Amino acid sequence: MTRMTYPIHLTADTIDGGFTVTCRDFPEAITQAETVTQSVIEASDAIDEAIASRMKRNADIPEPSHKKQGEYMATVPLSTSLKAALYMAMREDGISKSELARRMAIDEKEVRRMLDPRHPSKTPGMERALACLGRSVVAEFAKAA
Repeated sequence: MTRMTYPIHLTADTIDGGFTVTCRDFPEAITQAETVTQSVIEASDAIDEAIASRMKRNADIPEPSHKKQGEYMATVPLSTSLKAALYMAMREDGISKSELARRMAIDEKEVRRMLDPRHPSKTPGMERALACLGRSVVAEFAKAA
C-alpha cells in the first residue's frame, strides 16, 4: 500500500522569519512559509508539482520515506495521488497506455488524459483504471497535523 503522504523538514529562517521547507524524497520540492500550518500546505503544493514534473519526464516517483523525529507530513492532493498511483502501477507492471486502453475498452487518448497531471480526471474512471491493473483505492482520513 502506498500512502501519498511525505515527510517534510522545516528549518527556521532566523533572518527573515518563517520556515524553509524541504522534502528528502523530492529534493526539487523546496518552498517557504511563515507558519507551520502554511508550511505543510506549501509543501503539499511543491510535492504535487514535483510529482507532475516527474510524470511528464517519465521519471520515478519515490515511495514515501518514514517520518523522522521533528518532521511533519505533507499529503499530496487526491487527484494527483490517483494519477501517480496509476502511473506507478503501469510502470511497475510494464503496461503501456495502449494496453491499458485495450483492457478498459476505451480510446488511448483517455488513458493519456488520466496520466496528465493537469487534466481533471474523474475519480470513478481512475478507480476503474487502477482496478484493471489489480489495484484498489483505499480512503483514509486523518486530522490535519
